[in-house]
Amino acid sequence: MKMAEFDYSDTDWQAIESLKKWYSGDIHDSMEALGLWGCLEGISLLGSLEPGAVICGPAVTVLFAPSDRKGEPQDVYHNAIDNVPQGGVLVCDASCAPGSCSGELMSTGAKSSGAAATVVNGTVRDLAQVRTLGYPLFGTAPSPIGVTGKKEPVKSQVPLQIGKATVKPGDVIFGDIDGLVVIPKEHVAAVAKQADALGKEEATARDRILAGEKLQKIWPV
Repeated sequence: MKMAEFDYSDTDWQAIESLKKWYSGDIHDSMEALGLWGCLEGISLLGSLEPGAVICGPAVTVLFAPSDRKGEPQDVYHNAIDNVPQGGVLVCDASCAPGSCSGELMSTGAKSSGAAATVVNGTVRDLAQVRTLGYPLFGTAPSPIGVTGKKEPVKSQVPLQIGKATVKPGDVIFGDIDGLVVIPKEHVAAVAKQADALGKEEATARDRILAGEKLQKIWPV
């Protein structure tokens, strides 16, 4: 894999910082208002994330395929971990066969490289250790099963199809305790602007409710 394929110099970090003010419900509502869909269904937080915290960063993708090879042939995944940009999010589609491709060591490597989180369409393991590490690891379920002799990473920096959503390298991944949303790179600025508008509406509605007004009177705006 050429280093150029991990060039994220055109990432819209300003829009990403703006998105971090909100939560996944705001983000997906904003996407739907723009005619987009981005929910990574079936994947949830299994690692560690501070209460109220979110993760938001550009995707580095890894695709797994069935394999009976043994001896941990994980070079493609390890290379992606080693080259993830600061604040990037590793996204693995490992749904092709049983086995957890990420646990304590992969999470330690990812955190040490500067990744904001790892997202796995598949099972993950070593959750006690990952939570002690303080790393946001997302997956479909926990499982102690390893990958060796079952599957291996075959490609990185390729589009991944996860349910109804597609994740391309450089697309922005937003995650919190409620789940995950992928925002196509070309729509990140527009979604951030829409989320700002929606967030302000919700904040105003919240203040009015707390001041004693009835919900039916003020929502929807």
